[in-house]
Amino acid sequence: MSVPVPQAPPGQPKKAATAAWIGSALEYYDFFIYGSAAALIFPEVFFDESDPATATLLSLATFGVAYAARPVGALFLGHFGDRLGRKKIMVFTLILMGVSTFLIGCLPTRDQVGTLAPVLLVLCRVLQGISAAGEQASANSMTLEHAPPHRRGFFTSFTLSGTQGGQLLATLVFIPIAALPEEQLLSWGWRVPFWMSIAVAVVGYVIRRKLEETPAFEQQAAAEGVVKLPLAVLMREHWADVLRVIAGALVASVSTIFTVWALSYATSDSVGMSRSSMLWVGALANLVALAAIPLWATLSDRIGRRPVYLIGAAGSAVTMFLYLWAISTGSYPLTMLLGIVAFGVVYSAANGVWPSFYGEMFSTRVRLSGMAIGTQIGFAVAGFAVTFAARIAGPDGDDWSAVALFTAALCVPPVVAALSARETAKVPTELLGEREPRKVTQPEKVTA
Repeated sequence: MSVPVPQAPPGQPKKAATAAWIGSALEYYDFFIYGSAAALIFPEVFFDESDPATATLLSLATFGVAYAARPVGALFLGHFGDRLGRKKIMVFTLILMGVSTFLIGCLPTRDQVGTLAPVLLVLCRVLQGISAAGEQASANSMTLEHAPPHRRGFFTSFTLSGTQGGQLLATLVFIPIAALPEEQLLSWGWRVPFWMSIAVAVVGYVIRRKLEETPAFEQQAAAEGVVKLPLAVLMREHWADVLRVIAGALVASVSTIFTVWALSYATSDSVGMSRSSMLWVGALANLVALAAIPLWATLSDRIGRRPVYLIGAAGSAVTMFLYLWAISTGSYPLTMLLGIVAFGVVYSAANGVWPSFYGEMFSTRVRLSGMAIGTQIGFAVAGFAVTFAARIAGPDGDDWSAVALFTAALCVPPVVAALSARETAKVPTELLGEREPRKVTQPEKVTA
């Protein structure tokens, strides 16, 4: 028998969604200004002694370093999130990301300190990765457990709307920065977006510290106590779901290829588009995604998580091929149109649904661990997809069709994972993650 989870106090679902949105916006503002800088700036600032092709490859590899750090961070932050609560992890990750990003803006260049410069860059990037490992899982768990049962998809989608908002903000900040004269850009201009992260961190901290812990976590802690070793329980009872989430998280490769490799390719000598024009493609695609994500999530509350997720995962394999082809033609209007369709509309179907889809696979006592470990292992592969793409693209970096096929192949495991998963959109919150269906007890009526 299972006791229904008490409803969150009035206003808490919205507060949780707002806190998730702002925190994710900061996390991914920081993450994507790094991605833009790795594609456009860092090859000359931190790797300037190498030849251009090698410098770009090394710079893109540092983008993937944070993804390699994510699974390690997920083990620790998932453990403490399921033991200490969602709120504490949300506050910790926000502070860690804000500090590490600000420090990147303060780093000396290779001209100033030699090889120590890229070493310090990688260290800060690792701290960013550890922070991101716990951010989305804790924010998703917080919003899912605060949300009304029939609107879990909508409320959890705010985490990913925040991600797109952060990416949009990062792109808009970089557009005027990229337009600076080369000397100013490489000396001080690139540092400004990293310094600006402190302002967003302060706002996010104020909101998150006032947020209440979720009713589901508090009930679990009061009724059965927290799990001493969440990882052991996770691997014993939910190993198949962890594998599904790992496979599903590979769909994030679409985002990293779109955001980093395609930007580098489009602005290379072989295509010749300007930095500013390509940054506007990303900006408008993310603007469309801000509207598309909650719409797809609301649709998943009505028809289920699986069909909407499959639209995004399978559709991205096709539309990303078309987008990279459009870049190869050198046609900016075609690139803009297909960029918005591929990333703003189609990819948003998977991106908006996975927070609820993955979170609903796990019970309350191991939800944060399950989401953190599963997603971050998959995201680690997605992060290095940029580096693999740079290798696959050949010595001139212009074999876009090979990169498109590579991206499509990475969309296959998410499709398989979704087809093998249970549909959970209509399952009561207190029964999520249960191996066998259980009857929910109703509160006894008091008679006079």
